[in-house]
Amino acid sequence: MIIIMLGAQGTGKGTVAGILNKKNGWIQLSTGDIFRENISKGTELGIEANKYISKGCLVPDEITISMVEKRLEELKDEKGIILDGFPRTLEQAEKLDEILDSKGKKVDWVINLETPRDEIIERMLNRRVCPKCKSTYNLKLHPSKVEGICDNCGSELIIRADDSDPEAIKKRLEIYDTQTKPLIDFYNNKGIVIVEEISERINRFAEEACQDFMHRIQG
Repeated sequence: MIIIMLGAQGTGKGTVAGILNKKNGWIQLSTGDIFRENISKGTELGIEANKYISKGCLVPDEITISMVEKRLEELKDEKGIILDGFPRTLEQAEKLDEILDSKGKKVDWVINLETPRDEIIERMLNRRVCPKCKSTYNLKLHPSKVEGICDNCGSELIIRADDSDPEAIKKRLEIYDTQTKPLIDFYNNKGIVIVEEISERINRFAEEACQDFMHRIQG
């Protein structure tokens, strides 16, 4: 099963994908995590990607697509894959269809998360992540038990570079509006989009969204 998480930055795509991963054993393929790993290691891909990410811009398709295609090949035997952060443009979506079709697969479902814009900005400014286990926290909505320390593995939490600048966040949201929102129509035409509203206490709403999604695909 191939599932795509759609929604603007900060809507909770990673949180929902993480819950589905724990409940079903489906692999969460996050382009953001792969980019950050390469940036921290100083790879050629990471250096190129960081030129765009640090400015709140999308990484060019040729870099992103080749990276995702390679990772999908590595995960070809998995029973479920959740794409978090890809595709982000119509070109990427069309290329993904080509890649999956060549393997006899297809996108089965698209979960589109919706959250008020002002809430998204506040979440991202208060978001903290664990660089080791990828757990996500929020200083106001979902703080760690010990300030600055991950509940799950004890690592020191960090703020992503692209979460620290309000102007960069607004630019990313503008890019989403112009380049990524058209994907909703693209997948709606295939009849595979499920819309979930994620607001207020993100963890509780994420759990409810996952329960609703599983009920709908099984029923």
